Formats: sequence, structure tokens, C-alpha cells
Amino acid sequence: MSDTPAVRLTDVRLDRGGHAVLSGIDLSVPRGSITAVLGPSGSGKSTRRAALTGERVPATGTVEVLGQAMPQRQRDLLELRKGIGVLLQGNGLLTDLTVAENVALPLRAHTDLPRVVIDRLVEMKLHAVGLRAAADLYPRELSGGMARRVALARALALDPPLMIYDEPLTGLDPIASGVIMSLISRLNDSLGLTSIIVTHHVHETLPVADRAIVIANGRIVFSGTPGELEATQDPLVLQFLRGEPDGPIAFDAVAREQAA
Repeated sequence: MSDTPAVRLTDVRLDRGGHAVLSGIDLSVPRGSITAVLGPSGSGKSTRRAALTGERVPATGTVEVLGQAMPQRQRDLLELRKGIGVLLQGNGLLTDLTVAENVALPLRAHTDLPRVVIDRLVEMKLHAVGLRAAADLYPRELSGGMARRVALARALALDPPLMIYDEPLTGLDPIASGVIMSLISRLNDSLGLTSIIVTHHVHETLPVADRAIVIANGRIVFSGTPGELEATQDPLVLQFLRGEPDGPIAFDAVAREQAA
């Protein structure tokens, strides 16, 4: 396994509307690991995710993904993005396409593979998430947990070495959440992936994570193992973990919306 991190951010500052959303961000994500990026809603977690896919350009600092600096040319950026699978919290499934057609979209858009090969790959991806029998269903016929797994199969279609999960448990019940987290862990091991889970669901995520990052007040306030996080006595981190309304993390709805 290469010693080069799958992701490295160095002194990154991300702005929005002329104001810093995140600043002084230093982060290294080892290949093959699962890293949980935790923080309150609106703390800038998804903004950082956008920096990893090139959707948001840092005001200062550098972003390296899969061993290369974030490309400036659009063509090079699109090529890099093929190696990054993203599971969005809204799933993004096209309602007029079947499950199989949704999963096939990236393969049809980015490869010249024959139809028979694409069909076989789609079957394999759906089998990996336990939904091969749902290939002919439409998104409206799926439960929330099933739709999330279909979106995961689509994100894996091009065999990306890096997976980014943006709030993967939003809208799911506890059982479906457990299924998704177990699936993320299993796929990371079996496929040799590197995974970054952006979430505010602490207790469901920490059991599968190798590292935990907590973002609050525009910066990283904790970086360490899940065990170290659970043992912390930092008042700011404890406020987030315990869900306390009063403390060093200000509850400012306007600021949260601007940072989201």
C-alpha cells in the first residue's frame, strides 16, 4: 500500500461570501482507512467535502487527492473525479429510471463498455449492496434504506479508490442506519477503499471509524482515534458529543446556514 495519503489538506481556508467558513485545516487521511468527519449541522463539514471534489477552491492552502494536487483544468478535474465516489444524503436517484438504469449511468457516461458488460457490472454492484433482486424497481418503490444502498451501488460503479459519504444516515431509521454503516465497513475492507464519512451521527459512526475529526467554530477541534474522542475532556468537543445547547459552540442559525 502506498505511503502517500489518499487525502491531504495543508493550511486550507475555505471562504463563502467573503467570509471564512473553515480555516487552518490540516488533515491527512491514510489509504485504506475510514475517517469520520463530525460536527454540528452548518459547521462546514460539507464545505470541506466540496473541496475534496474540486467543487470549492480554497482561498489559501493546498488540497491533494489520490496523490495529486487538485487540478486547475476542467478536463483534468473531471478525470480525477472518476476516482472519487460520492454518496449524497439526498441519494440523487433519477425517478424515471429503474434501479439498474440508475446504477448503470456512470458506466454509460464514462466508459465505452458494451451493454452486456455494463449489465453484468450493474448486477455485481447491486449484489454487493444486497439488492440484486431490486434491479427492475423504480426509486418510488424503494424504502429509504434501499434507496440509500442503490445510491451507494451507483457511487461504486466506476470502482473508485476513494469514497466520500455525505450524511449517509439522514432520514433512516436505526435498523437501516445499522445496515448502511455495516455495509460501508464491509465494502471498505473487501474493496480496499479509503472512506470519509461526513456526518453528525456520532454514536452510529464511531464503531466503524479508524480516525475521527471534529469540526466546530470554523476549525478542527479534535483529531484522533474514536477511543481518544470518547475519552476527551475538551469542553467544546463534549458539548457536541452530549448535544448540549449551551457551551463554546454558539447556536447561531444564520451563521450555520451561511456555513452549510
